[in-house]
Amino acid sequence: MLQPLRIALIGDHNPSVIAHQAIPEALRLAAAAAGVEIQPVWTHTSSITGRNEELAGFDGIWCVPAGPYANDAGAFAAIRFAREHGVPFLGTCAGFQYALIEYARNVCGIQAADHQETAPNAAQLVITRLACSLVEQTEELLLAPSGIIRRAYGVERITEGYHCNFGVNPEFEPLLLASGFQAAVRDLAGNLRGVELTTHPFFVATLFQHERRALRGQQSPIADAFVNVMAAPVSAGTSVSHNTFTKSLR
Repeated sequence: MLQPLRIALIGDHNPSVIAHQAIPEALRLAAAAAGVEIQPVWTHTSSITGRNEELAGFDGIWCVPAGPYANDAGAFAAIRFAREHGVPFLGTCAGFQYALIEYARNVCGIQAADHQETAPNAAQLVITRLACSLVEQTEELLLAPSGIIRRAYGVERITEGYHCNFGVNPEFEPLLLASGFQAAVRDLAGNLRGVELTTHPFFVATLFQHERRALRGQQSPIADAFVNVMAAPVSAGTSVSHNTFTKSLR
């Protein structure tokens, strides 16, 4: 019998957060469509110390909304583990913001990269306050003509919801996009709302909360794609987590 897919939900679980209500349901719907079982595991950021063994048993990592986190270092360690070891990764809202900071620090060489909410006086703020709040707002969005998100939705335009006040500082966008990220989603004004890492099997981060669709009984196309990429090696008889852990020890 195949083992359930184990998915680390990186964040600080709060049952009153709408996205935290939606994510397990989005994964349940995705798993049912893919014909697999899943085991979501809420993983508090304070429990992550950065050792590979803490995350190597998971088939996927989802860095969830509701930042700032109790332990920013734990969130960054989980994102880096997924990025460096080929583990399927999703980041939404705060997960999007932290994924870009992690990349700026550890790939782009901006060691002082930071978030305006937690370090307002930092010299290099990759994430800054949005000109207009997107708390409980929706936007029409344009998808890039190719890539994971475009394939998942199968259309050029979508409408999704948010709960955030912070986004990418345009000053750093060119460097991030020149260093491996693809601009996968923009709003109608051209602001960056979703990215994919072109050097990774599945590394997707969005400022919008696509998982909220599940609370309306709808599939999240991105959650579906996330589960599908994990389900493929399981169906073939291999374990994603085992393979990534083996690579981490080489």
